[in-house]
Amino acid sequence: MPTTPHARTRTRTRARRAALSAVLIGAAAALATACAALDTPAAQEADATGGGEAAELRLGYFANITHAIPLIGVADGTYAEALGDTTLTTEIFSAGPAAVEALFADGLDATYIGPNPAINAFAKSDGEAVRIIAGATSGGAQLVVREGIDSVEDLRGATLATPQVGNTQDVALRAWLLDNDLRTSVTGGENDVLIAPQENAQTLDLFKQGSLDGAWLPEPWASRLVVEGGAKVLLDEKDLWPDGDFVTTHLIVRTEFLEKYPETVAQLLEAHVSTGEWIAEHDQEAAQAANTAIEGLTSKKLGDDVLLRAWSNLRPTNDPVAGSLQTSADHAAEVGVSDKVDLKGIYVLGPLNAILAERGHEPVSAAGLGTE
Repeated sequence: MPTTPHARTRTRTRARRAALSAVLIGAAAALATACAALDTPAAQEADATGGGEAAELRLGYFANITHAIPLIGVADGTYAEALGDTTLTTEIFSAGPAAVEALFADGLDATYIGPNPAINAFAKSDGEAVRIIAGATSGGAQLVVREGIDSVEDLRGATLATPQVGNTQDVALRAWLLDNDLRTSVTGGENDVLIAPQENAQTLDLFKQGSLDGAWLPEPWASRLVVEGGAKVLLDEKDLWPDGDFVTTHLIVRTEFLEKYPETVAQLLEAHVSTGEWIAEHDQEAAQAANTAIEGLTSKKLGDDVLLRAWSNLRPTNDPVAGSLQTSADHAAEVGVSDKVDLKGIYVLGPLNAILAERGHEPVSAAGLGTE
């Protein structure tokens, strides 16, 4: 790839990193102070001075097109270069709950993940365990159905798939159906529409066999059902959100790691932003680069038709689209897959905004749910 993000990152000097580290240390101190006000055990143990650089950063992400930023940046060396003397160790996940469990078990320091697993991690730890530090992807989820289904009312009595009970697409589907007076149940109650959560590959097979009427899926699986299974789009989720933007993937970090190693977090964000800049300037080349990275991790790549359709439905972005997160959390409570949760404090965006400002980009907003 010409002018790769890896090459860009090499131009960043140690002095510049030190300046960004100072911003992170200040953010970590503010975070610890804010947490201390909550008088939580984790807050009482927080070391606001930080430890600067970690010996190792353990980073999780998915071999999925919605994780294009880490797919490209890890594969071409941008992340390793930005981290300097810190060893980068990566782990590939297929579902958000598994990544959250790894974070809770101290097996990961940071991970790219979808909104609902991040919400659950924040809620289960009483707002202590994780913080969102950057956006990664917006968009890329659709309800695709078989021929003969032309309206929401045609879904009455249908069987639809989602990737997992309580995952981002599962919540979105249940909430949309509820808004249209169609009941679903997660406890075996009455259903106007039966939702059958399952692995995406199984969904594709069952749809081809005629055993499913449709599915609400993230990319590239929505495109695979359309291109390979003959499905059609009944609803693009972006049509439900202001300006078509909603969070699909963002970057979270263990709160303890953020407080202890602010310079390492700064370096991680440098790599993240550098890769995003390269993607923005090399759109189609970036799609192919992400696909090559997927092939390297899974031994399989997306077909060109699927890749181009899926890529066109996504927007890699630093913006975490914070305004959509509380809405997603509220939807999860409304449809009975989780309790109601207050997400105030989940975002720490000051470090990211410092980098964006230095590079001439607009700041991103925490929408009142954290610092920026």
